[in-house]
Amino acid sequence: MAPDTTGGPTGPTAGAGRGPGEGSGGRVAAQAAEITLDPAAVTALREELGTVARQTVAAIMEEVPAYDAPFQGRMGRVIERAVQVSLESFVELAAEGGPPGRARPVGVGVTAARELGQVEARQGRPVDALLAAYRVGARVSWRELSRSAVAAGVDAATLGRFAELVFTYIDELSAASVAGHNAESASAERERQVHVHRLTRGLLGAEPEATLRREAEEARWTPPRTLTALLVPRDRLPTTLGLLDPRTLTLTEDLPDADGAPPPATHAVALVPETGGPARSRLLQLLEGRDAIAGPARPWHRVVESYARAVRALPHGQVDADAVLPQVLLAADPAARADLRQAALAPFAELPEATADRLAETLRAWLLLQGRRELVAEELHVHPQTVRYRMSQVRELVGDRLSDPDEVLAMILALA
Repeated sequence: MAPDTTGGPTGPTAGAGRGPGEGSGGRVAAQAAEITLDPAAVTALREELGTVARQTVAAIMEEVPAYDAPFQGRMGRVIERAVQVSLESFVELAAEGGPPGRARPVGVGVTAARELGQVEARQGRPVDALLAAYRVGARVSWRELSRSAVAAGVDAATLGRFAELVFTYIDELSAASVAGHNAESASAERERQVHVHRLTRGLLGAEPEATLRREAEEARWTPPRTLTALLVPRDRLPTTLGLLDPRTLTLTEDLPDADGAPPPATHAVALVPETGGPARSRLLQLLEGRDAIAGPARPWHRVVESYARAVRALPHGQVDADAVLPQVLLAADPAARADLRQAALAPFAELPEATADRLAETLRAWLLLQGRRELVAEELHVHPQTVRYRMSQVRELVGDRLSDPDEVLAMILALA
C-alpha cells in the first residue's frame, strides 16, 4: 500500500521480494496470528487481490497529486505489485491460522518503509504526501477486501480483527517512513550547510566566478544580482538576521583579511541579497543602533569588494560605509599618507611644533573653506585678523604652491 519512486532495491519492491517472512513488526504479526479464515473465504479474497491492488493505486494517483505523475507506466505497476504482495501475506497468515502468541512478520516491511521515506526526502517531497498515500491505500484496500469478506460469510468479529490488522500495519509503515524521511532530511541539510559555508568562504576569498557558481549549485543557493556585506557584532547577529532576506549568507568565525586589512575580532559578516539602489536606505534603517556597518552593493560574485570596504570603514563608526569614503580612501595606505604629509608640509618642518601645528590647522581650514576668511575664523574660533596674519606666514613658507592645483590637492590630502 506504499508508493515508491524508484522501483529499485530500496523501494517497497525490496520488501515485497522478501515476502511475508521478512516484513512488518511485532504488533502486526501478533494480530495476524489471531485471525483464521475458512478456505472458501481465503479463495474469495485471493481472487480479488489483483483488482484491489489496481484500485488502490488508482485512488492514490487521484487523491494524492504528488504521485499522479510518478505512478504512470512502469512505476504504477511496481507499486501495484507491492500492494498485492502485502495483501497476499495477510490472507496467507489468516489461512494458516495459529496460536495467538505466534509472531510472524507480514507484508512490505518497516525497513522498506524507512528506505521509502529516505527516497521521498531525496526527491524533495514532504513526508505528508507519503502518509496521505498510506491512508488512501489502507482505506481503499480495506473497503474492497471487506466487501469480498462479507460476501464470503466472514463473521463480524473476524472482520473487525482484519480491519485492525490493516490499520496497525499502516501505522507501522507510516512511523518507519517518517523516521527515514527525517533522518535523510537532517543528513541532507547538514551536507547543504557544509556547501553553504564553503560558498561563503569562497565569496570572501575572491574565488573565480565559475567556481562560485558550482559551489552555489551544490549549496542549492540561487545567486542574486547583488550582495551587500554587513559587519555585525556577533552577539547581535541572530536578531539582525531575523530582519534580513532568508537567503543571507553568514560567517561568524575566522573572517578572512580584507585586501590586507585585518577583520574585526568581535564581528561576524552577513552577505545580504538585493539591497542596492532604493533598497539600501531600508537596509540602513534596519541597522541603526546595531553597531553594524554596510559595505556597498556589488555583483554577487564580487561581494569581496563590499566586504573590504566595510572592514576599512568600521573604525569610523558609520552605518553606511559610503558615508566615509574619503576617510576610507585616506586610511587605505597609511605609509603612503605619512609620506605625502611629510612631503607636502616640509616647509613647516623647521618651525617650533606648536607654531607648525597652528599654521597647518589654519591652512587646512583655509583650503577646505576656499579662502573665505570669516568662515575660517569662525571654524578656528579666532579673529579674522588672526587668520590674515597666519596665512601671510603660510604664504611665506609655501610660496606660489597655493596657486598650483596639484600642490593644493596634495596639501588637502596631507592635512585631511
